[in-house]
Amino acid sequence: MAVAAVTTALSTFHISKPYSIACNHLRYHTLFTYSLSSRSSEFITTSVSSLTDNKLVGQWRGDLSSGRILHVMADASAVNSPAEKKSRSSRGLRSSRELTSEPRYSKAARRFYNENFKETSSQRLSKVLAAAGVASRRSCEELIFEGRVTVNGSVCNTPQTRVDPKKDMIYVNGNRLPKKLPPKVYLALNKPKGYICSSGETQTKSVISLFSDYMKSWDKRNPGQPKPRLFTVGRLDVATTGLIIVTNDGEFAQKISHPSSGLSKEYIATIDGAVNKRHLLAICEGTMVDGVKCIPDAVELLPQQPDKSRPRIRIVVHEGRNHEVRELVKSAGLQIYSLKRMRIGAFRLPPDLLFGKHMELKPAHLKALGWEDK
Repeated sequence: MAVAAVTTALSTFHISKPYSIACNHLRYHTLFTYSLSSRSSEFITTSVSSLTDNKLVGQWRGDLSSGRILHVMADASAVNSPAEKKSRSSRGLRSSRELTSEPRYSKAARRFYNENFKETSSQRLSKVLAAAGVASRRSCEELIFEGRVTVNGSVCNTPQTRVDPKKDMIYVNGNRLPKKLPPKVYLALNKPKGYICSSGETQTKSVISLFSDYMKSWDKRNPGQPKPRLFTVGRLDVATTGLIIVTNDGEFAQKISHPSSGLSKEYIATIDGAVNKRHLLAICEGTMVDGVKCIPDAVELLPQQPDKSRPRIRIVVHEGRNHEVRELVKSAGLQIYSLKRMRIGAFRLPPDLLFGKHMELKPAHLKALGWEDK
């Protein structure tokens, strides 16, 4: 039993020896360790400190047996601080290669530099398109799957492809993606009847055409900035009026239009004919839309207005499915005369914003939509 105890103790025994090396403007404190249990040696650089103020600027841990760096910690700001540079200059040290300059030695050192220090603008293709204002992230992915996006002359069908808009030639529907991205634009429009929510060229009028004056004056208001490509967040059908958000920020559009955002939308439906309690109860029970049972959050018969003879129903939904409000009213046996969206989230259509007019959204408005301006 005594022999077994001695054997166990030796198998877990570690031999350590410290070293201290001063090199240029840094001092390396290294601890060399040998383990009998693993039959392998490893080194631990416990600290890399500045010679001027003894401030810890780095820490490495590596396995000599495998040649791998197990842990690296570095603080480039301490090495490149004004006091450190002044100290190096007074000692006549040439230090053009500092922690943030690209290493040219081991593969592990280069990999660590590339992952932690080297600046890169490489991003996923779908994210680049959304950031450029092509469309929302989901719509950009559909464009990629449809083969309408090329990268450096080849069709790309993978949204996760890493691209650099400053180096790669990216085309969407035959149009070159600009290298310099325009600033983010957030607008609220009071959509009039007869316009569709589409940025493409169609025979029917698009809501984007209502921003022609805004785009013509862009260069004067934003000198040197490329023009944004505007699109709507979600849709309103051609006969529905009211609030719709217009932007060139795909991330923003994806966030507030996705069902996970939980943003409620309020509509005012003007009805042809009389409305009684039975109709309201029928709307509250919900109906099937695209194979899904949709139930409104709130249904209310509004007071009669002196200048309007038709009854009005306030309906609040959060699903946002196509023609959801119209289907709810239709299932109750009622006919809609007009439909207007009044609110998205906590942002309400300003009463003084006329049909066809728009306003720029401020940070407080974006917050009401559940988005923090970045």
